[in-house]
Formats: sequence, C-alpha cells, structure tokens
Amino acid sequence: MSGARARHWADIGESTSVGGILLLCAVHRWLGRWPFRICAYPVVLCHWLANATARQASLEYLRRLQAHTGALGAVPGWRHSLRHFAMFAETMLDKVLALGQRYPAARVRMERQDVLALVQSGQGGLIVTAHLGCLELCQVMADQVPGFRLTALVHTAHAERFNRLIRRLDAGSRVELLQVTDLGPADAVKLAERVARGEFVAIAGDRVPLRGGRSVVAPFLGQDAPFPIGAYVLGAALRCQVFTMACTHQGQGYVVRFQRFAERIELPRGSRDAALTGYAARYAQWMEAQVAQSPYDWFNFYPFWDQVTHDIRPT
Repeated sequence: MSGARARHWADIGESTSVGGILLLCAVHRWLGRWPFRICAYPVVLCHWLANATARQASLEYLRRLQAHTGALGAVPGWRHSLRHFAMFAETMLDKVLALGQRYPAARVRMERQDVLALVQSGQGGLIVTAHLGCLELCQVMADQVPGFRLTALVHTAHAERFNRLIRRLDAGSRVELLQVTDLGPADAVKLAERVARGEFVAIAGDRVPLRGGRSVVAPFLGQDAPFPIGAYVLGAALRCQVFTMACTHQGQGYVVRFQRFAERIELPRGSRDAALTGYAARYAQWMEAQVAQSPYDWFNFYPFWDQVTHDIRPT
C-alpha cells in the first residue's frame, strides 16, 4: 500500500455481533443453509461495500496469493473478494455450529493421526494457529481424545462475551478464550500449569502484537511481512512440544491439519533474534502451504503487509 502506514489491526475493531450470529444461526437451525445464505449474503454485500479497508486488504491478499502460487487460476477481481467475504460468513456459521456440537463430525477429516497419538499420551503442548478457516471444528479432537482441553489466547476485549456464547451453546465445552493484551509472568505460570496437566494452549501466529510488542520480518507470499514473536517466546518459556493446526474447507466439509512444529523452542542467548526470525520464517512457509490449498480461508481483513510494528530486522 502507498502513503502512510496502515493502522494497527486492533484499531480497526471487531464488527462481529454475537446477537446477529445467534439470529442467523436460528435461521439455519429452523430453515436450513440456503435460507441462512439468503439472509446473510445481503449483509455480506453491504459490509463489503462499506468497509473499504477490509475490501482492499482482501484484494491485496488474493492478488499476492495468485502471483506467488497461482492458486486462484486467474487475476483476482471484485468477484473473488466478494467470495472471500461470503466464505467468512459461511465459516462464522460453522464456528457456532461447532461450538454447539451441531456440525456433522463426518464432514471433518483429520490428518496426521500419528501426531494425535502423542496427544493421547497425556502430554500437553502449545499450538500455533492462524486466522484460517474454522478452528472451532478442532473440537473433533475432543471426541477422539478424552480429556482434551484447550485454552485459546486472544487479543480482543470481547473474549468474555464469546466465552458466554460458548457456554450458552455448550455448557461442557473444553475450549476457553483467555484475553491477553500483555502476557505477563503470572499468566505464563498459569499456562504452564495447564500444559503440565496435559492441556493445550493455542496462540495465533499471524497478527502482530498490540503496541509495545515486537515482531520479526519473514517472507510471505513474495514480500516481507511482520509476524509476532509471542508464540515462540511462550513456547520457550513453557518448554513443551509445539504444533501447528489449521482447519480449512475441503470438498463439502473441512480438513484438520495438526502437525509438529518443534519438539522444543530454543532461543539461545547469543542468537535469540536470529532464532526468532527462523521460527517465524518456518511458520510463514506453513501459512503459504495452507492458503495455497484453501485460498479463501484466511480471514485477516486488514493491510497485513503494512502494519505499524516494532520489528526485529535481520542483520
């Protein structure tokens, strides 16, 4: 993007309405998927027309994806961006269905069952995720692995509101959202205790931290982009195994890819910045592989490559 650098993503704000989500889910529950689409798609169109920042960011991402991978098969235009927004609306429905355990489990396929064997052994760990697809459907793991529990770290003031939504949909949910605007020592101790009990902690690796945080620069879809270091700092502090996890559209359902990222995160004192940059670069490569397989499943509707950051630049 030209001109002044973009605002931080957190300044743009959350436009998702819990009440609106519940209303559309009620439409789906009583009338089905197509009536849901009839109700949701005009809202999607209005949002696409009114939100220039999100619309331009969507087009920028899709164009970079096509130029780097050819995944779309054509130069993206407004139809591709509108489809991107529509996919987000469909995924929001699936998120709520997943939280209420009403999404058909038969439509969710798990990859890397060998990694699930490690989960079944009772070992906890850190999961580095992204704003990709419908991560809530990873609760399918809970059906396969008794005792599976997940704490998802989020940078939103709406965390408790969505926790209430989760409890309303499924009182026995094994997923908890934990707001972390600034992860301190006390939080790290609490998370370490959960991992020691065999639980998992999930943190997104594709949004730079709120002001004051640091990020590293790594190539993504053909151009350097800022990535947060929080996942790798937390992984080093927890001293546990680290995985990546995505749940993206495939056919009429989803596929969950749960892969090992590192046995341990090591940040040597003399080469800490280089190690952080290396982990971010590896994560960016993983991200490229996910979006190449499912182009419309990445939901960062802000200028990703042009964020105001506190970067660790490679020397």
